[in-house]
Amino acid sequence: MLRFGVALSAGLVIGAAIVTLAAPPARSSELGARIRSVSRTHAPVHLVVGPKYNSARYFVREQLASINFPSDAVGVTDDVSGGISIDDKGQIGSDSKFVVDITKLKSDRSMRDGYIQHRTLQTDQYPTVTLVPKQFQGLPSPIPDSGKVTFTLLGDLTVHGVTRPTNWAVTAYLRNGEVRGTASTGVTFDDFKLDKPKVGSVLSVADSIHLVYDFDLVPASGS
Repeated sequence: MLRFGVALSAGLVIGAAIVTLAAPPARSSELGARIRSVSRTHAPVHLVVGPKYNSARYFVREQLASINFPSDAVGVTDDVSGGISIDDKGQIGSDSKFVVDITKLKSDRSMRDGYIQHRTLQTDQYPTVTLVPKQFQGLPSPIPDSGKVTFTLLGDLTVHGVTRPTNWAVTAYLRNGEVRGTASTGVTFDDFKLDKPKVGSVLSVADSIHLVYDFDLVPASGS
């Protein structure tokens, strides 16, 4: 249900889950050089969620009583904050985290949204989902100045008060100083002790949840 939209990021990705208005983007060559030269300059790199083009989504396969074939329930929110840092050894910094406000998740059905908010996610008690990036796998070295990179982001995802390790498939594009892309992962209702929706208008709900984070990360001010 939460197809959030890493790309943790983290992209990650995961994303996701810190928040800050970004400085004007640097040129892509400068950004790539910054990241590649971390170990030489001993200066950490800090990327934060940009003011636009960030959204978190969930996808869940369901069978509605009014439709003769299964379809995907999709909820989305663009209330994503946070960032990721890389230390002087090229490792993810402990201050890295992405936060998604799930009280603003919307789908194409208001009744579904109300049920998920109050019964499944219990957003009055658990209003956010967080992704804490831990490790990159398969990130090219050196990181190119521009173009496409794919890798896996390992991170701890917290939903409904439950934290579990997750692997996010990340595709990122470096261009004009920004890092844009998508991070996605799969979880289940049981992973996070979530109750699947049970209403008369829904015949069945799959246990699997696909999460997607569409991200746009920019250099933090002063980095």
